[in-house]
Amino acid sequence: MSIEIANESGVGVDTDAVLAVARHALEEMGVNPLAELSVLLVDIDYMTELNHRWMDGDGPTDVLAFPMDEGSVDHGPGEVAGGEPALLGDIVLCPEVAAKQAVTAGHSAADELHLLTVHGVLHLLGYDHAEPEEEREMFELQARLLSSWRATRAQ
Repeated sequence: MSIEIANESGVGVDTDAVLAVARHALEEMGVNPLAELSVLLVDIDYMTELNHRWMDGDGPTDVLAFPMDEGSVDHGPGEVAGGEPALLGDIVLCPEVAAKQAVTAGHSAADELHLLTVHGVLHLLGYDHAEPEEEREMFELQARLLSSWRATRAQ
């Protein structure tokens, strides 16, 4: 699994843990081990700009997921689909927003970033929470992935 991470947020973040939880979620979801993912941590101003430009949102958000367009991958007649690494897409996190949400949620900023990373991974894999049933499925899966990741770290 190739996961690139860049912290451009100006906030100290345990990027190794963010990478580990992303890798765990991808492995648990059975994603091809050749898959590629990018994680970018940004400041409030840049997240506000991205949220406005891509989601028509006001203000910063906690996480954005930009899946790659699968339709753009062209496999020729003699080419086996899946032979090349899958480009899953990009997850953009805002540690400052995560820290504020963590206070409300009653856990650490690191725990919130881990949750948001898994949330972003699930979005890249096609999960959504627009409808109540989708939300229940996605959030249960998110909780299960976080719980199993924490259990592996406690060993």
